[in-house]
Amino acid sequence: MKIIIWAGVITLLTTLIGCSSLGVSPWERHNLAKPEMELNSSPLSAALDDHIYFSKEASSGGRSFSGGGCGCN
Repeated sequence: MKIIIWAGVITLLTTLIGCSSLGVSPWERHNLAKPEMELNSSPLSAALDDHIYFSKEASSGGRSFSGGGCGCN
């Protein structure tokens, strides 16, 4: 019975220690500010995609609207 209690205590402590460093420290934020970490790492490619979506079938709004000039939604 003591082994089960000690195993539970050790498991609880390791879980609490593992969750102690959630979040980003101020001195680590430069790693997330790199251009390759952006959601859109290629702005030229995204601009081309936006132009294609905008030009297809006279649709407006690009990616955020569904449907197009043909009446389909």
